[in-house]
Amino acid sequence: MKIRLGYVAMSSVLQNCSPSKTITAGNLSKIEPKEARHSRLLRLARENLHNTQRLFFHNKAHDIKVFRLTSKLIPLATHPLAEDWNWYEQLQEQLASLGEYARQNGFRLSAHPDHYTLLNSPREEVVSASLRDLEYHHKIFQAMQMDASAKLVIHVGGSYKNKKESLQRFKENFALIPAEIRSRIILENDDKIFTVAEVLELCHQIHIPMVLDIHHHWCNNQGDDIRDYFGDILATWKEESFPPKVHVSSPRSSRNIRAHADYVDVEFFMSFVDKIRGYNTDIDVMIEAKKKDGALFQLMDDLKKVPSIKILDEATILAE
Repeated sequence: MKIRLGYVAMSSVLQNCSPSKTITAGNLSKIEPKEARHSRLLRLARENLHNTQRLFFHNKAHDIKVFRLTSKLIPLATHPLAEDWNWYEQLQEQLASLGEYARQNGFRLSAHPDHYTLLNSPREEVVSASLRDLEYHHKIFQAMQMDASAKLVIHVGGSYKNKKESLQRFKENFALIPAEIRSRIILENDDKIFTVAEVLELCHQIHIPMVLDIHHHWCNNQGDDIRDYFGDILATWKEESFPPKVHVSSPRSSRNIRAHADYVDVEFFMSFVDKIRGYNTDIDVMIEAKKKDGALFQLMDDLKKVPSIKILDEATILAE
């Protein structure tokens, strides 16, 4: 079973390399005229894309193929203050260059729209904003010329005091999304409301892949053993070009179990690997620890000491 490790959005190793530089809406509103606001946003976006390319160079140098782009790549792209800023056209060449580099080097890219992207909200304005946010992320991948294997990870959303109605509302609103954007969406179980079993059933109903979050399942389950679901989770990926994707992080403390620790506890990670060995399937694992790539490198160092693990390169292991 080959396991590739990746990390989220930015580096804790590289200096001055944030791809998420932005400006507050309040400060942007003070800039006049409108063209000057757009110019400020464009400079920030170009710097973010430049730093993303630096991250890509860094990832290639360390054999890291799995990477999540920041949702803040284009600052305030969905805010009313920027609604007439044609960032897509102005940044298309730079984004296309990033996409070409990603494809040439076999990168698996994804994005995770922010927590306010709630397709199952009972409020129409929230759903409309969520659809705009999904379109924004899709346009980034479109400009990068990335096919539908570049995914958008979202959660089901809130329960709104009635899980059954919330799930039905998700399905109805999901159907409103253009097909080209729907093809990018994958669903993740969460740490408070929707369990692996519930998300898996929904994924089968709407025919999209499920991302298993190990930490979230540890926080939010009904005493279920993940082995009872993993085969069905794998089945949701059968039409995809990349292996199934899994998220991992460790609890920060016994008092704050939902928060992510700086690093991934190797025993926590290996307890999952040992449970799924029998499936003999390759997976890609996104590390969601606070130390980003630093956590990836530390986990690889820790895995070198595990007898059943063979190190293939700086970010890939073979669980024998």
